[in-house]
Amino acid sequence: FTGSVEHAIAHIEETIAPKVEDRFLRWYAIKVFERDEDATGALQLDPKTMSHLEGHIKDCEDELDDDSESIIINQRYAYIAKIIDGVLKRKTAAHTMTVSDKIDRVVTNRILALPIFFLIMTAVYFISCSLIGGPVTDWVNDDFFGGIVTDAASDLLEAIEAPDWLESLLVDGIIGGVGTVLGFVPQILSIFFFLSLLEDSGYMARVAFIMDRIFRKFGLSGKSFIPILVGSGCGVPAVMATRTIEDQRDRRMTIMLCTFIPCSAKAVIIAMITSTFFPDSVLMAPSMYFLGIAVIVLAGIALKKTSIFAGDPAPFVMELPAYHIPSMKGVLIHMWERARGFIIKAGTIIFAVCVIIWFFSSFNITMDMVDDIEDSMLAGFGHLISWIFAPLGLGDWKGAVAVISAEMAKEDAIGTLAVLNGVAKDAEDEAVMAGIAGMFTPIAAFSYMILNLFDPPCIVAMATIAREMGDRKWAALAIGFQVILGYSLAFIAYNLGGWLFYGFAFGFAQILAIALCLVGLYFILRPAPKVKDEGVEGAGAKA
Repeated sequence: FTGSVEHAIAHIEETIAPKVEDRFLRWYAIKVFERDEDATGALQLDPKTMSHLEGHIKDCEDELDDDSESIIINQRYAYIAKIIDGVLKRKTAAHTMTVSDKIDRVVTNRILALPIFFLIMTAVYFISCSLIGGPVTDWVNDDFFGGIVTDAASDLLEAIEAPDWLESLLVDGIIGGVGTVLGFVPQILSIFFFLSLLEDSGYMARVAFIMDRIFRKFGLSGKSFIPILVGSGCGVPAVMATRTIEDQRDRRMTIMLCTFIPCSAKAVIIAMITSTFFPDSVLMAPSMYFLGIAVIVLAGIALKKTSIFAGDPAPFVMELPAYHIPSMKGVLIHMWERARGFIIKAGTIIFAVCVIIWFFSSFNITMDMVDDIEDSMLAGFGHLISWIFAPLGLGDWKGAVAVISAEMAKEDAIGTLAVLNGVAKDAEDEAVMAGIAGMFTPIAAFSYMILNLFDPPCIVAMATIAREMGDRKWAALAIGFQVILGYSLAFIAYNLGGWLFYGFAFGFAQILAIALCLVGLYFILRPAPKVKDEGVEGAGAKA
């Protein structure tokens, strides 16, 4: 190893020599330098000695600007390369930089990596939600489902003299609900197309490398980023992807956090809220993606400082593939595989939920069809639970019902709102999206989006969490954590955001929101608990 590493190892050897046989001395010294828990536990070093050795290790890390484990790995590979250079003749220069190497010098640069990632994701969401997806979605919602399909269905039903309830079911319930959700398919396809391009080109592997470097500084495993990356498509495979994490603590923590990244269903909510309430903001949609990553990092830091998750993160090793031009066939296949699940869900779960919502919003408790939705069974249920969401700006019972229905499938939030507004509106009056826009103020819509991003995922993903946790208490802990975090973030967003930007008076809600922020900062900034070594017996350690 280099001089500074050898210097640190020599100090460690001198310190642990009385406890280790000579033939194992260097091996143990290197393991102590790497902070190997089994090795240090077997040596049973007292806290004062460990503190002394930690000082030498930290000095070396500061000098080489890397963690001790990575220093050993990198220098071993450098030594291997030196041996190979001495025995292998190459036709080309040994250290000729490839195109991939030259690109990586920029995109994985310590300073430039995150800004480049931010710009790329901003471009993806801007093109998908504004340039391409937005106009197409507007046409599908307003002209195709809102005009062509609705008019054709109404004319057909009138021609066959169908009863009013059947016309209401098909036009307001099915076409109004499922059609509105399917209207966002162009945006979803566009987002998945660009994400597939980035994955197949090799860039997303670099993102995992970049995030590992960041995650490890906060005590998280880089392996956690793979499930997070998968979660941009769907939360179910994201939770299942945590099986690659060997450490039980890191795996359980990743299960609790990986669904905070916007999945395809949440992307629909983001698209609806941003296009309806913040059409002039280019950064609103991509900022939700980065907010998800930020919440994952900060929540991970807080969880790592609890006794049940404390400990060093699992090591992360992955091969970075060379950059290459993606196969268009492969990109389209990946895009379709992701979007297919969304479309199938729209035709099954969302279809069923929209019919159920239509039924309860069209009939009262005596099973009479109502003219005013306020007289329906659903309105009664909504008024019963609306007080729970009133502090989030969602006091309207329709918003409360949409929050509950979204737990079946996140896309149901949009379908439910569409059905409710479809039932309430006059056919010749405002369009469904205009009705949704009239339900919320912009800050309440923002709160609604935050709540749906960070509260528990759909019911299928929650079932997967319970199965992968393998324990009812852990499953309850994970889902309970998501409920509290999602509600708290929405409460803070509505009350502090309303005070800062929308002229809300400063009162008890704002004080409570500030108190929640301070509580969060305490859990993030408080010192981590000391992890006790288990004293593992090691070969070569003296009694």
